[in-house]
Amino acid sequence: MKNSIKNVTVFGPGMMGSGISQVFASCKDLNVTIFIREKFEYECMDKIKGNLKVMKDKGIVTEEEIEELLGRITLTEDMKEATKNADFVIECIPEDMELKQNLFKNLEDFCRKDTIFATNTSVMSITEIAEKAKLKSRIVGTHFWNPPYLIPLVEVVKSNYTSDEVMDKTIELLTKANKHPIRVNKDVPGFVANRLQHALWREAISIVENGIADAKTVDEAVKYSFGLRLPHLGPIENADMVGTDLTLSIHNYILKYLDRSTDSSPLLKKMVEAGELGFKSGKGFQEWTPEQVKESNESLREYLLKVLYNK
Repeated sequence: MKNSIKNVTVFGPGMMGSGISQVFASCKDLNVTIFIREKFEYECMDKIKGNLKVMKDKGIVTEEEIEELLGRITLTEDMKEATKNADFVIECIPEDMELKQNLFKNLEDFCRKDTIFATNTSVMSITEIAEKAKLKSRIVGTHFWNPPYLIPLVEVVKSNYTSDEVMDKTIELLTKANKHPIRVNKDVPGFVANRLQHALWREAISIVENGIADAKTVDEAVKYSFGLRLPHLGPIENADMVGTDLTLSIHNYILKYLDRSTDSSPLLKKMVEAGELGFKSGKGFQEWTPEQVKESNESLREYLLKVLYNK
């Protein structure tokens, strides 16, 4: 396997793929090729330029840096052209198991044997995605979080086949791209961060469903308490801070009262059946006007830029 990765190829330049392309193109010694399958996928450059404009307006990047970054991106509809020099291929295509399996299987006819194949799936088994490939050891999970050009975390997931060398080189590449990769040693549903996130969501929804507090209050409870310290103090460090003895004592009392259901919330099912889809429909756990939806999305971006760049 080559010592360093210089050429990255991206398949599926949608919301995630365009942001991931931007991440890699931000490295001065990386070249990014985006494979275009459908004409509408050329819009990925508009997404990237839009992201960069926001960052420029905040004083994070200069016009010269933007031009250099864009100059490191090539778009092509030719599979051979897209893969001929690829050291690292990442797919961000739809979450369809057969599509992902077949893509990696077909890429083996175009790519060198030492090319790393990465999948940006957020939920699917990396081991299963690798099943149709001959060289399964080169396939690795790289779960970026949205928006990928801002959120630092990338979960690097080891399948039952992934070699240690592929794990190490992927982590090295992501570190060079100014991301914060974490090593996930077992290929389990939800990896690490989504398991943590949805354990919280399950309890939050249960609290609303059982009339303990309304949706707005639940969100406020998180935002104005432990949510404030989470970026600095993770739950395991926090357990050590208060003491494992106190943690055990609390768990001995409270865990039996927490939601332990293995099925989705009946309230959530009822809402979906009624077409109450949140931002999409204007009503979910709360009601949302178009102006509120816009404000929520923009304020999240502003918050992330402030936290990450102090801008």
